[in-house]
Amino acid sequence: MKRRDFLTAWSFALAGLPLLRAGVLRAASAPAVARGATQPFDYAALKGRARAMAQRAYAAPAQHIPKAVAKLGWDQFQSIRYLPEHALWADDALRFRLQFFHLGMQFEKSVRLNEVVDGRAREIGYDPAVFDLARSGLDPAQLPADLGFAGFRMFAAPDFDSDVAAFLGASYFRAVGASKQYGLSARGLAVDCGLPRAEEFPDFTEFWFERPAPDARTLVVYALLDSPSVAGAYRFEIEAGEPLVMRIDAALYPRTTIERLGVAPLTSMFLTAPHDRRAGEDWRPAIHDSEGLALWTHGGEWIWRPLVNPPAVRVSSFLDDGPRGFGLLQRDRNFDHYQDDGVWYDRRPSAWVEPLSGFGKGAVQLVEIPIAHESFDNIVAFWNPADKPQKGKEYLYAYRVHWGAKMPASPTLAQTVATWSGIGGQVGGKREHFSWRFVVDFAGADLAALGKDANVEAIVTTSRGSAEHISVRALASVNGYRATFDVRPPGVGDTQPIDIRLFLRSGTRTLTETWLYQWNPPAQQPVLAP
Repeated sequence: MKRRDFLTAWSFALAGLPLLRAGVLRAASAPAVARGATQPFDYAALKGRARAMAQRAYAAPAQHIPKAVAKLGWDQFQSIRYLPEHALWADDALRFRLQFFHLGMQFEKSVRLNEVVDGRAREIGYDPAVFDLARSGLDPAQLPADLGFAGFRMFAAPDFDSDVAAFLGASYFRAVGASKQYGLSARGLAVDCGLPRAEEFPDFTEFWFERPAPDARTLVVYALLDSPSVAGAYRFEIEAGEPLVMRIDAALYPRTTIERLGVAPLTSMFLTAPHDRRAGEDWRPAIHDSEGLALWTHGGEWIWRPLVNPPAVRVSSFLDDGPRGFGLLQRDRNFDHYQDDGVWYDRRPSAWVEPLSGFGKGAVQLVEIPIAHESFDNIVAFWNPADKPQKGKEYLYAYRVHWGAKMPASPTLAQTVATWSGIGGQVGGKREHFSWRFVVDFAGADLAALGKDANVEAIVTTSRGSAEHISVRALASVNGYRATFDVRPPGVGDTQPIDIRLFLRSGTRTLTETWLYQWNPPAQQPVLAP
C-alpha cells in the first residue's frame, strides 16, 4: 500500500490557496494553447495504442528532472502557483478551464498533455511563464522546454476560483461536490493491493482534453495507463455539480496474469472514531475521510461496514455477481463529532461507484491497513473480478463515480447512523468473563413511525464466539432505534477476528440495512471489576 506521503502535497496543491501573480510574469498573459503538429485522435485509436503497448515489455519512462526541481523543499514547492490567466480555455466562453501542476516533491514523473479539437490532438508544451516561480528558487531560464507537467486540475463555471477535480500522481484523481472540500481519492487501477508483497501502482502517462462546445456541461478527458503488468485506455466524462459525476470507460490489456486486479479503486483514511479507539490518543473524537463501506448487492441487500484502523493488514471480500454499487462514505456531517476546524472532516465528500458494464462475478474487496497518523491513507475498496486477468486479452469496464455529500442511491430501509464500542458486561454487576459491547443506532425509513408497542428485534450473528445481552429500544434523539449487544470471544487470549452481523426486524419484516463488523479481540482480556 502506498502511504499517504505520496498524497500529502495535495493538501496545498488542491486547497484553493491564493494564486499569486508576480508582475514580472504577467506580460505573457495569453492562455495555455496547444502548439505543434496535430495528429488524428479518438478513443478507438487510444485503445489500439494501449493494446500494442501491452504486447511489448514494459519500459519505464525516462525521467530527466533537473536537480533544482528534484531538490525543491516543502515551502519552495508550495510557493509555486499556476497563473489563472494562463488556464487552458481562459479566454474562451466555455464552462471549463484547466490548470496544470508543476513537477517537484513526490511528483517527479512528467505526464504529456494534449488538446483535442475536431478529432485532432496537439500537445501542450511546458512553459515556465505559466507559473509564478518567484519564491521557489527556480530559474525559469534554466528549465528545459520538455520538462512537462505533473498533472492537472479542472475548474467549472460559474466559479473559476475553486477547482472541482484534479489528476495528480500515478493514476490518482479526486473531486468535490458542493462543499468544495477534497477528501478521499480514486485511482485508475489497483494491482495486487493488500497482498504480502509490494503493490504495483500504474501511472497515467498522457492525457487528452477534448475541447468542449460552448454549451457543453461535461468535459471529456482521455488517459493512457501503463505499468509492468498492464496497459490501458481511459475515457472520462466529467460533470460538475452535487454530486460531481464521472462516467469512466476503461479498456485494460494485461502483460501478464494479475493475481489481484482492483477495478474502480477508492482510497481513503480512517484513524479513529468512537467504535475504534485503538489509535485514540488524539483529542479529537473522530478522525477520518470516510467512515464506512456501503454495498448494494445484486440481490438488493444494503450493507454497511464501519471502517477500522486494524492491528494488522486485513482484506475482506464481499462476493457478488453484478453488484449495483459500492462506495466509501462520510455519512456523519456533524462538526461536533469531529471538532476539527482545520481540515474539516465533517465536509469530506463521499464517493460511490455505480457499475454499468463489465462487473460480473467477483467481489468488492476492502483493504484496511494499520496507521498511527492521519497523514497516511490506509483504506482501499475496489472490484476484484473472479477470473484473474490473462495476458493478451481485452477487459472492458464502464462505471460512474459520484462525489459529494448526496449519493445517487441510498437504502430504502433504515440505515446506520452511529456505532460505538467499549467494555462489555452488566453495569454494576460482577463480570465473570471478558466481552466487548457494541452499540449501533439506526434511523430513517419507517423507524420513526413505529408505534411504542412495536415488536422490534435485533438479529445478531457471529462467526465465532457468542453474542449476549442483546437489546433494542427506541431512541428519540435520532428518531430511530438503538441496538446493544456484547460479543464474547471463544476463549481467553483468543485474538482471531470475529465477523459480526446485525439488522433489525419486526416479525418477518426487515427494518434496516445490514450492519457488518470485523472485531479483533485484544491479546489482554481482563475481567474488569464493576
